Amino acid sequence: MGGTPITTPATRLPDLAGVTVDGRPARAPEPPRLFLFHKPPGVLTTARDPAGRPTLADVLPADLPRLMPVGRLDMTTEGLLLLTNDGALKRRLELPANGFLRTYRVRALGRVSPADLERLAEGIEIDGVRYGPVEASLDRRARAGAANVWLTFRLAEGKNREIRRLCAALGLVVNRLIRVGFGPFALGDLPPRGIVEVPAAEVRRLLAHRP
Repeated sequence: MGGTPITTPATRLPDLAGVTVDGRPARAPEPPRLFLFHKPPGVLTTARDPAGRPTLADVLPADLPRLMPVGRLDMTTEGLLLLTNDGALKRRLELPANGFLRTYRVRALGRVSPADLERLAEGIEIDGVRYGPVEASLDRRARAGAANVWLTFRLAEGKNREIRRLCAALGLVVNRLIRVGFGPFALGDLPPRGIVEVPAAEVRRLLAHRP
């Protein structure tokens, strides 16, 4: 700045006028942006995969800025995935203490009762890992002769394969898992691979959110 090298990242500057990086004028950071994406099954929530499996980079439009996923969906899970260019917004949405609930629709093989699901509201321990509290409800019982049930799960923190592990503890085998909501956002009728940007005013409200 003004010909004086900056030797520490802790330096405070009133603006970026005259600041260069490797001889190029420093650019102001882009404003925070947030996108809602309908991730199809069979896609990894990452930019690249050494094994050559499909990733977000293969299915997202090429004209988007560099984006980070808010949380993750495993390869077989589909539905709403939030993407942002801003690390602070990503952390705010991911932190369980901020109260942004994730909502999932689950199709599972087996039988379960409302009493079984009520156990999850208190939290349960599986193989030494504590899960919960989780709000779970039975949406559709298996019809006579049918093998599957549909359920809804709402949780503030998504540990690795959490819903699949919880269902397994109840004797259920998940065969379809769809995230349909994240905080104030819903998947709605957004088609697979569809993507929409959240208005800037809503992004500012999220950054100012207090639980």
